[in-house]
Amino acid sequence: MSSIQRLELRQGQSLTMTPQLVQSIKLLQLSQAEMAAYVEAELERNPLLQATEMQGDAPPPGLADFLRVKRKYADSAGRMIPGPPPARWEGAAGASPRGSASHCELKPEVEATLAHAQSLTEHLEIQLDLGSADPSLREIGRYLIHALDEAGYLTEDLEQMAQRLGIPLGRAEAALRLIQAFEPSGIGARSLKECLEIQLKERDRLDPAMQILLSRLDLVARQDFAALQTLCGVDREDLADMLAEIRRLEPKPGLAFTAAPIDVLVPDVLVRPAADGSFVVELNPDTHPRILLDRSYYAEVAKAVRRSEDKIFLSECLQSASWLTRSLDQRARTILTVATEIVRQQERFFREGIAALRPMTLKSVAEAVGLHESTVSRVTANKAIGAGGITHPMRFFFNAGTGEGEHAAGAVRHRIRQLIEAEAPDRALSDQALARTLKAEGIDVARRTVAKYRELLRIPSSAERRRRSRFRRS
Repeated sequence: MSSIQRLELRQGQSLTMTPQLVQSIKLLQLSQAEMAAYVEAELERNPLLQATEMQGDAPPPGLADFLRVKRKYADSAGRMIPGPPPARWEGAAGASPRGSASHCELKPEVEATLAHAQSLTEHLEIQLDLGSADPSLREIGRYLIHALDEAGYLTEDLEQMAQRLGIPLGRAEAALRLIQAFEPSGIGARSLKECLEIQLKERDRLDPAMQILLSRLDLVARQDFAALQTLCGVDREDLADMLAEIRRLEPKPGLAFTAAPIDVLVPDVLVRPAADGSFVVELNPDTHPRILLDRSYYAEVAKAVRRSEDKIFLSECLQSASWLTRSLDQRARTILTVATEIVRQQERFFREGIAALRPMTLKSVAEAVGLHESTVSRVTANKAIGAGGITHPMRFFFNAGTGEGEHAAGAVRHRIRQLIEAEAPDRALSDQALARTLKAEGIDVARRTVAKYRELLRIPSSAERRRRSRFRRS
């Protein structure tokens, strides 16, 4: 059997995603803040792009400005370097790369110049240096401080830590007691019970009855007030005061030093009622990036450049700017198309509120607007719709149906909350009773579905609600 080598020509079709197509898809799912940062970076590194609100504010750029940007954002072969700039421009004429300054220098990002927020570790180490003159004890304490978790708890076994350090257990316990005397109160605890004990001891409220109560936090979680009264030897009024005292404590003292980012939900699309009773859907002008391709600047520079690498950079800048302006327009049209269909399908919600929320899926919207389901998923990610002064994430409007599919799960959960809030204090509605009431209203859901929705709403069972009601009345 012999092998034969030969050449063949075949014709076929295949789908290939270009880098620009991949980037266009990524732009769809960016949030408003991420999109603004991306556009700002492109404005800095592409001299042919201009923000519409900046027109007329800056002096007309020239060849010198183009070459300065090219030196910063092009490689040795004159090609445009992809990605956001490593730092911001700063020169005599301001932050714009097209300024008329004769020189420029790199400045650090604004975030690098902000005041430094003190961490929990730094806060405790300052107190440690002031709290003990023993250098050995301070070193042990510093080791324990760095072992605390984000909430301020020591989760690792103290005896194992002492063995690792090669010190007696008593020495490690002394260092831990020192740390537990620091602010914030309750820091360095090894359990929730110990954390609450430290705080109550500082308030001189750790009496024997309170110690028993802290030892049975499982009964507190189950709202078993009768058993707690018996164990603590107190009446209902005293027990209520003790529980109120515990609620005023901080179970996670270390979180006060955690710098959590604040996410502000800004609507990408605005909905307002029209004169004929319908709704007008429009893009939020404050969040939609508006940039232009400065063709007059391109024509001026194209006539002046002579070196081949400058021409390559100019050509790639033109291609990149053209693509970005088209992509932003396409992104805006796609968002508006999907948002308009969402408002059309959820029109009763915008008139009557959450009780009128109807079932809707990504697939139903995709079929209605002629897009792929994955495209609709990307459009609705990190986007929001504003109506009547209230902003809702786009994903809020997508709900699975219940029963015959006529009622959205979100609307059913809202109705369950309303029924429980309106129930008599001594006649808490069971899950079965809630299911019967909903069925009478035309919402056919099973008892187990009601129980699942109630738990999602973090509403206790009817037995626990009755127990709490009796405790409050007595």
